[in-house]
Amino acid sequence: MKRMILALAVLLGGLAMPAVAAELGDDGLHKEDWMRETFLDLREDLAEAGAEGKRMALMIEQRGCIYCKKMHEEVYPQEDIAEYIRENYFVVQLNLHGDREVTDLDGESMSEKDLLRKWGILFTPTVIYLPEEVKEGKSAKDAAVAIMPGAFSKSTALDMYVWVNEKRYEIENGEDFQRYHARRIKERQAGQDQ
Repeated sequence: MKRMILALAVLLGGLAMPAVAAELGDDGLHKEDWMRETFLDLREDLAEAGAEGKRMALMIEQRGCIYCKKMHEEVYPQEDIAEYIRENYFVVQLNLHGDREVTDLDGESMSEKDLLRKWGILFTPTVIYLPEEVKEGKSAKDAAVAIMPGAFSKSTALDMYVWVNEKRYEIENGEDFQRYHARRIKERQAGQDQ
């Protein structure tokens, strides 16, 4: 009987455990199952995202980044946000200090670190959200519909992914992200109070 109780406790304890954070890759960056390994030609990646009916996001991180770690341990393992990203986004990870060659949307090729310097990225994590189509000659940073620098709570991160996916940035006289997020916070609080 004691064994059955112990086995049940272990089983229930395992079910209550939070989701597991992503593993570190050889480059020291966290690797989520919804991140894409590509040839880093952002023009091809954008086309592939479109062909899959997904939005493209560039996730910029660096080895040893405590804020990246926070996102991968506390935010991205939450199943609702992981599932939303998996279903709606084509995510390409870039290393702030990386040497892999990347071809920007404007056709210019250079190392990750040089490209991210060109874009003026200073902080990790930073997520750059791209439109579905980009005018020729624009860099990914210049084409971005939103840029989210920093580590945020699950609700803020999820709201940004939803806001971009629903193209709320295009709505004339609509909600900018701050108003949308504030409204969503009130809606979630009202739902918890019921």
